[in-house]
Amino acid sequence: MSFFSRLFGAKKAPMYPVDEVVVNGVKLKLTFFAHASLAIEYEGRWIYVDPVVGNADYSKLPKADMILVTHSHYDHFDMAAIEMLQSPDTRILLDKTSAEGLQGNCFTMLPKAVAEPFDDIKVEAVAAYNTSEHQLQFHPKEREDCGYVVTLGGKVRIYISGDTEPTNEMRELKNIDIAFVCVNQPYTMTPEQATEAVKALKPQIYYPYHYGQVDEPTDVEALAKMLEGVCDVRIRPMA
Repeated sequence: MSFFSRLFGAKKAPMYPVDEVVVNGVKLKLTFFAHASLAIEYEGRWIYVDPVVGNADYSKLPKADMILVTHSHYDHFDMAAIEMLQSPDTRILLDKTSAEGLQGNCFTMLPKAVAEPFDDIKVEAVAAYNTSEHQLQFHPKEREDCGYVVTLGGKVRIYISGDTEPTNEMRELKNIDIAFVCVNQPYTMTPEQATEAVKALKPQIYYPYHYGQVDEPTDVEALAKMLEGVCDVRIRPMA
């Protein structure tokens, strides 16, 4: 460290909650920012999900190898965050509405689409939408928002729900190891719906997410109790 760094303080990367997990023999580091923004580190590569400037200081974080955007709402799609994270080699995968607002090359993902941005990483798009009559306007099926299943090294399957309620497309997913399933009102799932979704997915680990930044905060501790004996429920600060 230089004299001036010691004198004025070195520039340090911000600290965020991190889980280091081993699933099916694969080591992962999961970083939790806020709301729907998180990162997955795999084999030294950084995958960012729905980066939003208000949720993290991305200027001090590693550049993205891959960025996933689930849909075009302001709390999921933020060009400023993407610009901070991207390099010439960054793979960016977005739903079609977000892709229309992106300046640059990207993978436009529609439900059921499959992309292989790296030899050992596969991304499958899963339809994400509301099903309750009083919520259809928030995430209509016809807009073709996406959740994603990310398969790492052919060994670990991670499901990131995006904003959705339980759907047939979600229930049909198989061999999910880690699930990030949204739970907040009035826009996505109730705790009861999230419980239903997790029981259908049967992951090894479930992380509730997208449960903050609303007027009706979710009781995630109560949600964890509803899933006792189903899987490992890990509550991390995502509000």
